[in-house]
Amino acid sequence: MYWYKKLEKGQNFNHPKKGSRIEVEPIRKEKNIKSILQLLSGKPRDLLLFTMGVNNGIRAGDLLNIKVGDVRYLKPGQVHQIIESKTKKKNVVVINKSVRKALDNYLSQGEHKEDGHYLFRSRKGENSPLSVQSVHGLIKKWTQAINLKGNYGTHTLRKTWGYQQRVKYGVGFDVIAKRYNHSDPKTTMLYLGIEDKEVHSVLMNEIG
Repeated sequence: MYWYKKLEKGQNFNHPKKGSRIEVEPIRKEKNIKSILQLLSGKPRDLLLFTMGVNNGIRAGDLLNIKVGDVRYLKPGQVHQIIESKTKKKNVVVINKSVRKALDNYLSQGEHKEDGHYLFRSRKGENSPLSVQSVHGLIKKWTQAINLKGNYGTHTLRKTWGYQQRVKYGVGFDVIAKRYNHSDPKTTMLYLGIEDKEVHSVLMNEIG
């Protein structure tokens, strides 16, 4: 059974050693994604945040701007249009089956959720969203709880989507770059830290 360690003030789990380059990583192994999903199974809000994050690949700040009414009635395959806070470009939040299941689980909880409420509210009781800093801390707690080595933070959810799309599903960098609103695929390769040899190693896996 997994458990949380309290993140003390000034403590930073999964942080690289002093003097090394700080670069937030994706979650590369599917078993680790499943472990975090299991860890969060009793925390509907956090489960939805993680599920929506790794299934959409948008920035945490844009996830946190979503309100209940934006997604409550969407069916799998439907999208909610957003304007990215950083780039001011159009993008979409996609509701696939995994997101819909996590969303139903979250909305079915006893706490009353109005359409005008932020989807990922803070626990202060007021209608204010979680902060990006809070999400950063949560992701560090989750990865630390499953003993995942490396440096993780808010961009981990966004990078995990791109990494899995490329390495597991073979989606082209050009498509992922378009989703990220990157100027070119090379930027996306550098962002994800994926080299061709990683893709080739996956293709050597035998099926059947």
